Amino acid sequence: MADETTAAGSREHPGPRGWRAAAETALYGPGGFYRRPEGPAGHFRTSVHASALFARAVAGLLCRVDAALGRPAALDFVDMGAGRGELAGGVLAALPADVAARTRVYAVEIAGRPAGLDERITWLSELPDAVTGLLFANEWLDNVPVDVVEVDSAGVPRLVLVAEDGSERLGEPVTGAAADWLARWWSLPAEEGLRAEIGLPRDRAWAAAVDRVVRGLAVAVDYAHTVDTRPPFGTLTGFREGRETAPVPDGTCDITAHVALDACAWAPRTAHAPSGRTHTAADTTRTAADTTRTAAGTTQTPPGTAHISPHAPLDQAHTDSPAPSEATRTASRTPLGAAQAPRDTAHEPGKAARELPPARLLTQRAALRALGLTGARPPLALASTDPSAYVRALASAGEAAELTAPGGLGDFGWLLQPVGIPDPLEPGPEPER
Repeated sequence: MADETTAAGSREHPGPRGWRAAAETALYGPGGFYRRPEGPAGHFRTSVHASALFARAVAGLLCRVDAALGRPAALDFVDMGAGRGELAGGVLAALPADVAARTRVYAVEIAGRPAGLDERITWLSELPDAVTGLLFANEWLDNVPVDVVEVDSAGVPRLVLVAEDGSERLGEPVTGAAADWLARWWSLPAEEGLRAEIGLPRDRAWAAAVDRVVRGLAVAVDYAHTVDTRPPFGTLTGFREGRETAPVPDGTCDITAHVALDACAWAPRTAHAPSGRTHTAADTTRTAADTTRTAAGTTQTPPGTAHISPHAPLDQAHTDSPAPSEATRTASRTPLGAAQAPRDTAHEPGKAARELPPARLLTQRAALRALGLTGARPPLALASTDPSAYVRALASAGEAAELTAPGGLGDFGWLLQPVGIPDPLEPGPEPER
């Protein structure tokens, strides 16, 4: 195929085309789903919306990054794909006064600045050129559009073409960079009907985001799968008004797919993404960063979801192992720690790749517990000595339990990429607050 985003049709009179191009138009084009005035909260409930404890935990992480940086005069917090700025505002409100006074808060979003947002928050349509601090991408990568492939009756993976009404047909065989990515990260057996989503645009988007971090930490949070838990039929789905629906690229619903976070983890370490290029909605800005899809306040797991693998637990996964040989990849599924990045990730001419420490993958449950959010019930004795405090603590414990729940938000993946500092979630002394 010519590339992984093109097929028959045009933007003016679109015929069937790849899911990546179709979703980009439906989500981010004029009148697209994420340009609608109601914002993400009108359609989904997320970790950010579930409890203010999430923003407080992220604020605690920012304080750890601040300590690791030596408490610089200017500390950056970047909310990547900020929705309506809920996380950015919550983090700023939760920071200690002395840290807040030094913090520059950026909300990166293609939609317009919402009314009433804290004036201390800078609203941007692109990432800042340089970040010293914490870049936090909460459920951004799942809405970076990707192409879908399906194995045909001859066992050949082909691009899935989709019309505006959601009807599909198979297109050309997958070739080039997309085929390389599949071979390395989502190997499909020659069985008709099996599907995969080509995560290469997400790898590139994450590498480009990490490239903006001069020193500090980049974090991506999303529902994810790893190389040994890829779902056989993919995860592409749609959401509208809090309910899961068939994905239709007509601008009326969200279109999302789970993230191969292990592939994203390798991208910044194996290539230097161009730091000066213009970032598009499709690859570096998403309009609904905090959009865990839940209906009526209950976390839903879409069909085909692959949870954290017991064979490669995210709580322990690092990306510092050498890549396997081609023969090893062909013979069996590659363990997370041995995964190799795609060969074709863009390099900036004349600029060598930075030396980055290993990235780490862990569950949201493990990450939030490392930040002190456990969901433990308050002691019953408190009900006698201070009933009001007991009720407040009990409510807080319930919210923390939802954020860390197995089978729900707690199973989300966190990808941590330190840049020039130690991993702030590794065991160690608590920073001064």
